[in-house]
Amino acid sequence: MLEFRDLHASYGKLQALRGVSLSVGAGELVFVVGPNGAGKSTLLKCASGLLAPRAGEIAFDGRSIVGAQPEDLCRSGLALVPEGRHVFGTLSVEENLRLTGMHRKDKAEVRADLDAALDTFPILKKRFKGAAGYLSGGEQQQLAIARAILLKPKLMMIDEPSLGLAPLVVDQVYEALKALKKRGMTLLIIEQSTARVLGLADRIAVLRNGRIVLSQSREEIGDGLELENAYFGYHGEHALLATSA
Repeated sequence: MLEFRDLHASYGKLQALRGVSLSVGAGELVFVVGPNGAGKSTLLKCASGLLAPRAGEIAFDGRSIVGAQPEDLCRSGLALVPEGRHVFGTLSVEENLRLTGMHRKDKAEVRADLDAALDTFPILKKRFKGAAGYLSGGEQQQLAIARAILLKPKLMMIDEPSLGLAPLVVDQVYEALKALKKRGMTLLIIEQSTARVLGLADRIAVLRNGRIVLSQSREEIGDGLELENAYFGYHGEHALLATSA
């Protein structure tokens, strides 16, 4: 469904992505993990049309999307939940959600999707009439994902959904992601930590210094040792020392 082929991207002279190749199949939940500065957010910016790659190819639903405008990509079914949530703080939760679905013609379908989003995030039902700016960080993250649901995407990209959230709130967000996966949503999720992704991912890719250094299916991950070594950059004798420490 979404494929990156030999993707290179930079900010001026700073090279952020160095030949990244990665695919996300229909119905898959793929995590890209890595330390700060690895290029994770840059990958999503390229896929959503916010940053033009320097070289390489990005294909969505079998067609090239390099050079496409963000609004056109959104209409084609590619939704981004950016880092930082970006909800409309002065609007109510209801207004945030209804504003997202305004472009859709089938209002009965929008209503059904709104109900499904509120079922996925029950706290938003309780806060429905309140200003989004008064929501906690975790509640705003849930609102940001709920808004993306109302875009009715074929594929949803989420940039660090657990960033800055308390562990209990992260658990709530991940339960919602699990529910979306069960509904057949295709998801590409960026995270800095591997702590919670092992039980949910179909596949995990590790990005370091702009390169994919490991990509494994859930079955290949096993005890996660190889994943951990790739994340921290251990290899050869260093990996053996790290595991015996």
